[in-house]
Amino acid sequence: MKEVRRSVCALDCPDACAMLVHIEDGRATKVEGDPDHPITRGFLCGKVTQYLERQYHPDRLQYPLRRVGAKGEGRFERISWDSALHLIATRLQSTIAQHGSESVLPYSYGGNMGFLNGGSMDRRFFHRLGAARLDRTICATAGATALMEALGAKTGTEPEQFADAKLIIVWGANVHGTSIHLWPFIVEARRRGARLITIDPVLTKTAALADQHLFINPGTDLALALGLMHVIIAEGLTDQDYISRHTTGFDDLARLVQDYPPDRVSVLTGIPAADIVNLAREYATTRPAVIRANYGLQRSERGGRAMQAIACLPALTGSWKDIGGGFCLSTSGGFTIDRAALERIDLQPHDTRLINMSLLGEALTERDVHALVVYNSNPAAVAPNANRVRQGLLRDDLFVVALEQFLTDTTDYADIVLPVTTFLENTDLYFAYGHYHLQMARPALSPPGECKNNVEIFRLLAQRMGFDDPCFRDTDDDLIRQALSSGHTNLDGISLEMLDEKGSVRLNVAAAGQPYQPHAQGGFFTPSGKCEFKADTLAYVPPVESRQGDASLTRRFPLELISPKNNDSMNSTFGHRDHVDAQTACATLHPEDAAARGIAFGDTVRVFNDRGSIRLNVEIAPKVHRGVVRVPAVRWAKKAGDKQTVNALTSERLTDIGAGATFYSCLVEVEKCGD
Repeated sequence: MKEVRRSVCALDCPDACAMLVHIEDGRATKVEGDPDHPITRGFLCGKVTQYLERQYHPDRLQYPLRRVGAKGEGRFERISWDSALHLIATRLQSTIAQHGSESVLPYSYGGNMGFLNGGSMDRRFFHRLGAARLDRTICATAGATALMEALGAKTGTEPEQFADAKLIIVWGANVHGTSIHLWPFIVEARRRGARLITIDPVLTKTAALADQHLFINPGTDLALALGLMHVIIAEGLTDQDYISRHTTGFDDLARLVQDYPPDRVSVLTGIPAADIVNLAREYATTRPAVIRANYGLQRSERGGRAMQAIACLPALTGSWKDIGGGFCLSTSGGFTIDRAALERIDLQPHDTRLINMSLLGEALTERDVHALVVYNSNPAAVAPNANRVRQGLLRDDLFVVALEQFLTDTTDYADIVLPVTTFLENTDLYFAYGHYHLQMARPALSPPGECKNNVEIFRLLAQRMGFDDPCFRDTDDDLIRQALSSGHTNLDGISLEMLDEKGSVRLNVAAAGQPYQPHAQGGFFTPSGKCEFKADTLAYVPPVESRQGDASLTRRFPLELISPKNNDSMNSTFGHRDHVDAQTACATLHPEDAAARGIAFGDTVRVFNDRGSIRLNVEIAPKVHRGVVRVPAVRWAKKAGDKQTVNALTSERLTDIGAGATFYSCLVEVEKCGD
């Protein structure tokens, strides 16, 4: 029998695509984008088009496993669910008895973006347990904090409006690789005469298609934003009416940016002064003009304040007033579900300590964590300072549970591995951070073997731990109804039954058929109700690990490493694929940097600093800025000859605000390897 069922892509991407799953005799034969969805519009990215390869991969985990080898070896034996749950509960109870409940740490992030499988029954379980809380900072907190300080909410211009823009600035974002469903709206805008300008240390696939690309030194985006403000204010290109009615702190900002003339900013950023002036003038005088930023530019020591300054630019020029104008980093603030009802922090016996996930290596090696439960993540590959993380994971006194679909770098250190479902096998409710359409999906496929979803696993663990609170008996539908019961106007009239019928519903951010303009009339969600410039927070200081940072470091490690998303993978999700492994096993150098080191095409190179060393193939091309090394993220170390990943080089230093990871503030040296 043939049929087509709906689903939603749960991977960590702004687009949250609506999917159609073609099924024949119970087996999926094809996945495709839903042509009726206003953002997905009938196509999927190359990564997810191939998702059935992952779904039916022979290496997919289907049964619980117990470690039988040494930690790190990845040797296991099959056990029953009853045995696995008993072992986990027994070990958690003994750990709590000996070290206290806060010695237990959950570790999860964006491996599944569904509200249920990403953050519901799991949070209830760990809150009831009294475990340490995880500060989930590794990806987006610097930028999120910046938006809250400047705008008061994580909202912005909806993607549909990009088609109306006359100037689109893509700043630190590779739309083709990380938000492909925005691209058709950009194409439509350019068909109507719009210009596309990209700003990035790398000539990405998106940048190669732009009208103009500006190479920028990593970590200097704040300096560029201040330089643009300098020109806009000095030349009287501001919208003074909008500023006077809808902003605070303009006079202080005007004084600050006097210190950032184009010549100085050119030295800091590597962008010619004339290009800075021209960009400022074009941005301020073109209507509508919109900026699309992404999270890469906030992964430096000055990244949070950089995003804050960029988010303020539309208030200077009044571009929020225009359909097709404004700014977008995230739309997630529009999804005003009742997280408190889902997560039930009130179950905590007391206020527990908060551990920053970007400092996992520190937490594990200082031995104050004695049990680690990992799900929706692969920290041995993705966490900063990977060698320190692995050192901690090797501890014999650390009990590790991993919920996974494959044997990853992290599962190799686990004591118990539990097989979990894919999103095609789950019921879930989905937000997006690249559009304003709330979605729901039922299971399109039955799980293989003995796989269970996260919600069910934490229900079962709660039972084994003796938690008899009624909330641990909530069904998936109960959870969805609770999430939708926030009472916020964005969710008015949206019910489980409506989502079951339609699959996707636009939030009530604007009247039906009308564009959403969050700040056309001000309406900021800051304490003042206005865009807050906060000039006293925006002075630029070069990151410690940058070409203009610590001189003692730059003498030893003169190149700046960035590890952006790989076009054909999603963080570490597709690291099992051989072609993805090959792509993430390559460093790109500028020809001048390669020549200075005697490195030629086809050589194997060593990229190193005081934290680690990795061996990679080399690509030599002017697609990277001089002084920059690009290594796509994130390779599975277990597939590398030297068992190393790019995060062996990154530090645990945190961002200026949001306490996020500074993956792109990383100094290294590169040398040719001998035979």
